[in-house]
Amino acid sequence: MPKLESLFEFYQHQFQKAPDTRPTDLGQVNVFRLEESLTLSTEPVQFSRRDFYKIALLRRGHSAYHYANQSLEATGPTLLFFNPQVPYTRQLLSDETTGFFCIFREEFFRGRAGINLTEQPFFRPGSLPTYPLTASQEEEVSALFEKMLTELHSDYLRKYDLLRNYTAELIHYALKLRPVDTAYQHPDAKSRLTGVFLELLERQFPIESPTRRFALRSARDFARQLAVHVNHLNYCVRATTGKTTTDHIAARLSSEAKGLLRHTNWNIAEVGYSLGFDEPAHFNYFFKKQTGLAPSAFRRL
Repeated sequence: MPKLESLFEFYQHQFQKAPDTRPTDLGQVNVFRLEESLTLSTEPVQFSRRDFYKIALLRRGHSAYHYANQSLEATGPTLLFFNPQVPYTRQLLSDETTGFFCIFREEFFRGRAGINLTEQPFFRPGSLPTYPLTASQEEEVSALFEKMLTELHSDYLRKYDLLRNYTAELIHYALKLRPVDTAYQHPDAKSRLTGVFLELLERQFPIESPTRRFALRSARDFARQLAVHVNHLNYCVRATTGKTTTDHIAARLSSEAKGLLRHTNWNIAEVGYSLGFDEPAHFNYFFKKQTGLAPSAFRRL
């Protein structure tokens, strides 16, 4: 799998050099106008994972965003969130695109501002974290980004504390846009256990190396990890989601397999091994059962 794109490599790719406005510590935070880094293209660039988070505001224009196996088109005001675990790329479809974006590493918030990035719904792997905005909402979010740009160029000694607060405000703004989601309220014990199971399942990914294996392969493995009886786990998951524990595991394995086949140069045996299949034939059988295609045929698509 291609290595993570670092902040320095991001600057080199987007600007040919690290911009003069960067913080003293390149691992902190930076803010830009979207139009400063745009390249019009009919072909999406290669997917890659980054070692930083990104929040973007598309104000005007037309772009396509591709997250692993999901895609969407954004036209007009949209607030977007990107996390380091999910490979993504942007395809610019209009040369009249304007907006803002900020980038930051996890340590920028670690232990500060009361923000745990991994707990935010729009930074969860598997989510499609886009928020269409009204005209008034666009003005409010734009004003936040303008404050960030102004502060970034200021001489204030504690400007990074302010930048952290403005970034946290963007996160809270999106949380207020999201209606109360009963999927995260866990109204009963069955729902709570199912939520913990799904979170534990998601933590196994992404697979970054063919030598790192997906360890929890079965419902029994997850039940042991969660200290519950496997029958109880199966009952709770099925009662809450309508799907079996095995169905969820297989679907997530299949999704990761598609991503690895599409975005890495690992051979099929390495992909299968990283997902816990000791024999290539077992992986081939699993993948074809899930998708209707052999891994080699899927890779040629």
